[in-house]
Amino acid sequence: MKPADAGGDRGTAPRDVAIVAFARSDPRACAEGLSETEMLLPVLREALAQAGLAPGEADFTCSGSSDYLAGRPFSFTLTLDGVGAWPPVAESHVETDGAWALHEAWVKILTGRADTALVYAHGKPSAGPLRDVLTRQLDPYYVAPLWPDSVSLAALQAQALIDAGHTDEEALAALAHQGGGEAPAGEYVVRPLRAGDCSAVADGAAAVVLAAGDTARRMCARPAWIRGIDHRIEAQALGLRDLTDSPSTRLAAERAGAFRAPVDTAELHAPFTSQEVVLRRALRLDDTVVVNPSGGALAADPVMATGLIRLGEAAARIHRGASDRALAHATSGPCLQHNLVAVLEGEST
Repeated sequence: MKPADAGGDRGTAPRDVAIVAFARSDPRACAEGLSETEMLLPVLREALAQAGLAPGEADFTCSGSSDYLAGRPFSFTLTLDGVGAWPPVAESHVETDGAWALHEAWVKILTGRADTALVYAHGKPSAGPLRDVLTRQLDPYYVAPLWPDSVSLAALQAQALIDAGHTDEEALAALAHQGGGEAPAGEYVVRPLRAGDCSAVADGAAAVVLAAGDTARRMCARPAWIRGIDHRIEAQALGLRDLTDSPSTRLAAERAGAFRAPVDTAELHAPFTSQEVVLRRALRLDDTVVVNPSGGALAADPVMATGLIRLGEAAARIHRGASDRALAHATSGPCLQHNLVAVLEGEST
């Protein structure tokens, strides 16, 4: 076990851990013919350069992706060519969005087993019919055989919100416009969702570097300190859930400390405008909070990296002084089934 640095004493208090670097691919420049490694390599180089680390120098590496989405087993091992597989590195992988890889790396640093960590994620939704692929997340006996795709399920959620009086199509179109779309939001994909209500799915990758205590301060002029992270999950059966609410998001936010003080920024992983409505209500976000200044998932949705990007974008605003206390959210599964919430803060100067 590595000794803790000045960031905290394992015997008396948790270590302070921060995001010190963030890089992401440009969805407009990410050609579908690129392999995962080709997509990832420039992103890794940029994140490591920001932190002043050489390839392989991070104490721990953790990645997030989906072999099923890529269409081949153990596809994530190929990206280690971009990380640098020699000399051997301490490496782990989660079969989901990279936000959960960040959670694992955060825990690793909290335990004192690492002082720095490289976290990355990548997705190639162009590898297959995404709407069909995502049906495999559903209950294999009662729901998946019906092949309800992700957009159709989101449309059910959107209609439930409209029926409950929480939103309407005009309000959803306004959210689409804020997310970088155009109003009106185009033709219906699945009523009541129009094209602009659905995320811009694209291939892509992202990477962040985590560091503890004074190590983080040496690497970054204004680290984004992780004050809390928690993730919770809803029942898999859609009929057991109120699709107009997200108790798991609310509980994760509460456990992460999001309600202890106001936030000025929120990066929400909402692949559909209707889901942003649910998240804003669950997270108690009012008009004083800047929501998705990056454009969010509506502007670019590199599946399996989108949640990690929300954490990175929130951290980047803290790095450049545009935010003091930010909330970042990631989701996985149909209709906001699994939700992660993190609270990031910058030190006062």
